[in-house]
Amino acid sequence: MIEQLGLIGCGLMGGSFALALKRAKLVKRVVGYSKSPSTSERARQLGVIDVAAPSALNAVSGADLVLIAVPVGASELTFKAIRHGITDQMLVMDVGSTKGDVIAAARRGLQDQLGAFVPAHPIAGKEVAGVEHADAGLYSGRQVVLTPIKATLRSNVQRATQVWTEVGARVVTMAPEAHDSAFAAVSHLPHLLAFAFTNAIAAHPQGTRFLDLAGPGFRDFTRIAAADPTMWRDVLLANRDQVLLQAQGFRDALKELEALVRSGNAQGLEDAIAAASRVRSGWQPGAAASPD
Repeated sequence: MIEQLGLIGCGLMGGSFALALKRAKLVKRVVGYSKSPSTSERARQLGVIDVAAPSALNAVSGADLVLIAVPVGASELTFKAIRHGITDQMLVMDVGSTKGDVIAAARRGLQDQLGAFVPAHPIAGKEVAGVEHADAGLYSGRQVVLTPIKATLRSNVQRATQVWTEVGARVVTMAPEAHDSAFAAVSHLPHLLAFAFTNAIAAHPQGTRFLDLAGPGFRDFTRIAAADPTMWRDVLLANRDQVLLQAQGFRDALKELEALVRSGNAQGLEDAIAAASRVRSGWQPGAAASPD
């Protein structure tokens, strides 16, 4: 049983974690802090947290589990704000979509308390942000990637695994570098493409008309373009090298398809589409655990 969860960031991800713990009867008390006092108060009114703390440091005081659910660009300031409240008995986790930059921020911010930190990335979310959309079932059946480093206490990795498992998630462990490379390919680049495609349609002289005619294909392809701008600004900049590397691979693949269309190579185009179709048809979310 978790006596107290210290929640830094009472939005969708943090709020859903708090609700998941409450639904599973794993936590006695949730103390939350958000940069906006109105967000913390709204989280309290909704029953996501029990107490709204006036500062991040106050939120972690007395906690045995701390979850940092802020945009990755705010990680270092958050770690610095809570460092003096971290004890040897605490487990500290984040939910950031990038890991290399967050770990570097933790080294600078937590310093001698770095062993308490288990970097985590739940592969879950919604296109809408805010505590109003927090969902106790958000993590159920989803993968959570842990990327512990040499300084991380092994006992905390075990505790983190247990907590996420008890709220219904499936835990995978990876090296931070492998994580950032993989998610640049399967998450960060797709968001970048969705943003670019949607902006291109909107900028077209007939863009409004095109959107009026759009159907399920447009809906499915652009769903993630409605994501939180602040969060994705930080993610794309934090993982820029890997994102740009994956973007080059995409450009190469697109050029190959364009060449087939331009030349009228029907068989080659069909073969390329069939290859993509086989990959997509055979894909199962989380079917294979990634290696360390």
